[in-house]
Amino acid sequence: MTTLLVVSGMYAFMRWSLDRGFNEFIKSRQQERVSALIETLSDYYVQDPDWEKLAGNKQLWIQLLWQSDHRRHRPPPILIEQAESEPSGYWPPAMPENSISRRYTPLQLRVMLFRADRTIIYGRAGAVEQLGELEPIRYRDGIVGYLGLLPGKMPSQPGELRFIEGQAKSFVWIALLMILLSAFLAWLLAYMLGRPLKQITTAAKALAIGRYDVRLPVESSDELGDLARDFNELATALEGSEQSRRRWVADISHELRTPLAVLHGELEALQDGIRPLTAEAVDSLLGDVMRLNRLTEDLYQLVLSDQGALSYRKQALDPMIVLREDTAAISPEFDTRQIRLQLHNRLTKTVRIHADPDRLSQLFRNLLNNSAKYTDPGGCLKIDVMQKGSLLLVEFADSAPGVPEKEIAHLFDRFYRVESSRSRHHGGAGLGLAICANIVHAHNGTMTAGKSRLGGLNIRITLPLIS
Repeated sequence: MTTLLVVSGMYAFMRWSLDRGFNEFIKSRQQERVSALIETLSDYYVQDPDWEKLAGNKQLWIQLLWQSDHRRHRPPPILIEQAESEPSGYWPPAMPENSISRRYTPLQLRVMLFRADRTIIYGRAGAVEQLGELEPIRYRDGIVGYLGLLPGKMPSQPGELRFIEGQAKSFVWIALLMILLSAFLAWLLAYMLGRPLKQITTAAKALAIGRYDVRLPVESSDELGDLARDFNELATALEGSEQSRRRWVADISHELRTPLAVLHGELEALQDGIRPLTAEAVDSLLGDVMRLNRLTEDLYQLVLSDQGALSYRKQALDPMIVLREDTAAISPEFDTRQIRLQLHNRLTKTVRIHADPDRLSQLFRNLLNNSAKYTDPGGCLKIDVMQKGSLLLVEFADSAPGVPEKEIAHLFDRFYRVESSRSRHHGGAGLGLAICANIVHAHNGTMTAGKSRLGGLNIRITLPLIS
């Protein structure tokens, strides 16, 4: 419909432009004929000053009119007969309607001749008001008369009329051809756009019912190709999220089932009298309950950090104060395991960061506890604090055992442990580093893991400084 309206508008505009241009052409040609008639009358004035002979000879007047027309030098006989039957000076004659074309009026039947004082030589007194501006007839730089032109449509040559009609028909055929061509292009475009859109619709419906393995073929580099690539990336992300969710549920179930099974077995043993109710038995039961409590607390903290619901009361503080307090609180555990704890402050001046002291302490203590648990006795934990541009850099580098290169990238995943067979009593649930990563992210920092020069694991933390 849009193309139809545009083509119709173009046709109307082109037809209007053609008619307007043709009318301008007719007007210019009419002006040329008027100029030729004025020149003929000016030449005649040399022989007949004051138009005395011409005023009494209507046949001479008709002869001069047709003489100025190079296309036709003889007036119609019926015109001469009608002119002679009318009073002298009466012009143009009252011709019968069927004697001339109704489509136009010849120039010779639209002119009126005036003397220099504007008295009528040939014309009609009642038609003077219809005249436009009079054209002066000059002789030797003086005005010897005037020529008036009555309104009317100028005649056109048969060839010109055929040209106009041919152009009008051509415009119609061109418009129809353009409409058909536009319809074909619109159908082709709709097909080219509709086919990939139908594929995207089908794939989106499949994705909505949980088929995350669906993918779209990328057949172009345009917007539809970009949409197909984005859809495939979305499907890949959803598939990964679904796998993570299933792994998350399975890991949680496994982590909760183990201490519950231990508690169930110990309580049945106490109930059946197989195991006596002693202080050691109560301590064992309490230990299992505390492991469950730690697990649920870690899960709760992780969910809150994922949702951004952890409470952060940030303030400007010196991170070294928090780190010294945490290392002092954890140092007895390092002493028990005979692990050297070294804190190196390489800052040249006191710096401040915008952070929550409680969450920052939770971050440092989780990392310290991990090193205390996993570093071999007689090893070392080296903590370096330095400034790098506008960032605070804190590195925790411990000694053996290290982490295999392929497993370093998974250290911040939930429930991930380097050794799946490691005792949960010793290794925890594998949520500590995930919580640490969320805390660092909430402080607009970064946290990465790598190999330590001491043979163990190196954790690097960067936090923005207050300028």
